[in-house]
Amino acid sequence: MSTPAGSPVDSEAFDSPIDPVIDELWEGRADLTPENEDARKLVIAAVDALDAGTARVAQVGADGEVHVDERAKRAILLSFKVLPMAETHAGDFHYHDRVPLKTRFDGVRVVPGAIARWGSHMEPGVVLMPSYTNIGGYVGSGSMVDTWATVGSCAQVGRRVHLSGGVGLGGVLEPPSARPVVIEDDAFIGSRCMVVEGARVRRGAKLGAGSILTNSTRVFDAETGDELPRGEVPERAVAVGSTKVRSFPGGEFGMPCLLVLRRLAEDEIHDKTALNDVLRAHGVST
Repeated sequence: MSTPAGSPVDSEAFDSPIDPVIDELWEGRADLTPENEDARKLVIAAVDALDAGTARVAQVGADGEVHVDERAKRAILLSFKVLPMAETHAGDFHYHDRVPLKTRFDGVRVVPGAIARWGSHMEPGVVLMPSYTNIGGYVGSGSMVDTWATVGSCAQVGRRVHLSGGVGLGGVLEPPSARPVVIEDDAFIGSRCMVVEGARVRRGAKLGAGSILTNSTRVFDAETGDELPRGEVPERAVAVGSTKVRSFPGGEFGMPCLLVLRRLAEDEIHDKTALNDVLRAHGVST
């Protein structure tokens, strides 16, 4: 998956594979209850499509922009209206919720302690360590969701991505047009990083441990001092959390930002030695 940032478009422009009747149900959602059997069947079919990967909340279009399928997000939100609370269990663990756990894991390695909700999708070759993936989340083949990492609702993770221990990808459901977090192919997200509010990590980029990236985070090039687009790590960039001094009436304070240390060559994006050398040269760990 290659998922550049951009303004989301509506479900019609997205050519959503989900039944357009979902839009009609959305308009009348105030009156929906679990007793609306026909509505429930339509919503279940839509979320089943997300679960199977035949539909997804967001993906890149031919124009290179992130396109959000509003209809898919509406279906997720409607599921909370039309699904009754139900008790389920997995071994000795008991749950009471409207959304059941995922049961389809074709070609996916699921380590004990990993939790994924129905409506999320993992391509074959994904490894889920004890972690959590919420409804609408998507994880591409060859990726690892490491221990205690969280893939929030509708977050999109590309192929051959490593979400290190304790990484948090923020979720977004409302408003339906809001862009989710996007982590592109071949990215590496260091331990305890937080990527939230529709922020984006481009293809092959590496984010140093403990970094925080929001859609308003300022990003600077360490070599030139130039300010780069906010809320995203450039393609093949090695970036770390930093601060930039700003003057206030009460004094000067360091405001959080992201610092791009250097850009990896195309043949370096899978070279962990090259990544480690860059980070160690600046006293940063992965």
